[in-house]
Amino acid sequence: MTETPQDSVEATYDTIAKHFAATREYAWPEVESFCASQQQSSTDSKEIGLDLGCGNGRHVETLSEKMSLDSIVGIDLSQGLLQTARTRATNRGFIDNLELIHGDAGSIPLQSNTVSIAVYVATLHHLQPRDQRVASLSEVARVLESNGQALISAWSTEHDRFDRDRGFDTTVEWTLRDGTSVPRYYHIYDPDEFRSDLNTSALSVIETEISSGNCYAVVEDNRWYIIAGCYSIVHKYHIERIISVIKHFYYLHSMNTHYE
Repeated sequence: MTETPQDSVEATYDTIAKHFAATREYAWPEVESFCASQQQSSTDSKEIGLDLGCGNGRHVETLSEKMSLDSIVGIDLSQGLLQTARTRATNRGFIDNLELIHGDAGSIPLQSNTVSIAVYVATLHHLQPRDQRVASLSEVARVLESNGQALISAWSTEHDRFDRDRGFDTTVEWTLRDGTSVPRYYHIYDPDEFRSDLNTSALSVIETEISSGNCYAVVEDNRWYIIAGCYSIVHKYHIERIISVIKHFYYLHSMNTHYE
């Protein structure tokens, strides 16, 4: 069977999982700020958080601490990293509402319109080629609820270690404790290219920024519906609001009919 780029990434991070996880203790401040900025729904609907490319679970822990979520899903391609996340969650007491899934960011193993908040950081740049990265961004759009948002990041040419203006593919070595070097694939984004891939996907960009040498974007779902018989295009959130209002008036009408 031919090895895919995803197979290579999985093997790489399984090899370095324990050492890599030990160097990733703290959440990124950008993730903490994003979580703190989110206004959660006051409805009774179940709220699910997603950490896509969750690694050792440091940002799952942030979602658990900063958000009042019914459940959190952590997805990673590396079984080795998932084990470190499971150990962290067990030791620190946030395992109860956590589900860890072995999965690919290019095909998220979740139902559509189920995620209230998502964090997808330091993972997109490991996917290749470009159409796989764009497809992965559209997968984030697919799983987000109508009013859900996601924070997405990727390594940028703005980082001090790079002297390039345009996006490029490269490998960056990870050195294990015994001196063994393990190459890791990266696509280093330039800021315009990052925005272009986001705009090509099914996501709508709320804001972007460069921070600590990374491209960041806060995004939401950008799927639209065409109303039959009209020359109008309406966002799915508005469709669902309309349906909700219709159901409410139908309920009131049925109650009035019942008491007549």
